[in-house]
Amino acid sequence: MADKDGLKVSKDYGVGIPFANNTPFHVKGANNLDWGMKRHLSNIFDAKSGKTVMFAFDHGYFMGSTAGLERLDLVIPKLLPAIDVLMGTRGALRTCIPPDTGKAIALRVSSGSSMLNDDLSHEILAVDMEDSIRMNADCIAVQTFIGADGQLSSIDNLSKCINAGMRYNIPVLGVVAVGKDMERTDRFFKLATRIVAEMGANIIKTYYCDNFEEVVAACPVPIVVAGGKKLPERDALTLAYNSIAGGAAGLDMGRNIFQSENSLEMALAIRKIVHEGFTDKEAWEFFREATKS
Repeated sequence: MADKDGLKVSKDYGVGIPFANNTPFHVKGANNLDWGMKRHLSNIFDAKSGKTVMFAFDHGYFMGSTAGLERLDLVIPKLLPAIDVLMGTRGALRTCIPPDTGKAIALRVSSGSSMLNDDLSHEILAVDMEDSIRMNADCIAVQTFIGADGQLSSIDNLSKCINAGMRYNIPVLGVVAVGKDMERTDRFFKLATRIVAEMGANIIKTYYCDNFEEVVAACPVPIVVAGGKKLPERDALTLAYNSIAGGAAGLDMGRNIFQSENSLEMALAIRKIVHEGFTDKEAWEFFREATKS
């Protein structure tokens, strides 16, 4: 076991220095992967911008019927023009999403908790790799709890997914969960994202924080920022801009899109930030113009 005593606390993150192993393939940390794995990653990350707009609607797997997602069959199709990747459960995808959407699929494969539990950190792998392949998933998403009571079992889930993903060339999206007793600090996210990346995850979903550019620099795979709780639209666009400016490879805005009264316009404004380099001010002006009656 590595000796923790005497370890130097590094301050040199090389912020501003491009990732050294990022050419010729456009996805961070993926140069040495197989063709099939790169094909899936290319479906997720745009080759020109190198970024992605994900839309998470997997909330029902532990929250049940979520405000704004009561009718997936009505909500999702209208948002498709603004979305690169649909992140959902196999049940929601099979029942509510037209198979001819042409969008990449991030399939939620971990489950087992609900809002009735005090501790959400104990999950199982509810979807096996065979069904993930049948779903034509471009990546499989597994929740990872670092520092929580269920850390060991969630890392076991992550490891099993990565092993199977490498066997069948399916990328793994490690979703860094933040429990109620964990602070959303750069210290925590540097630890959590690095652990998940070193386990072999190909993409990491986490939250924005102070010193976010250091979190990104220390992580050898792309980080996609989760939108988290519903914010006023102007604030959500600022979060989106700060995330991309800080080095995020994409955004996964769920509630900040589907709980907006102008959900499509909000998704399109976020897309402007991710793929076209809009500032939050420019995206807000776009949103305001698009929502004028």
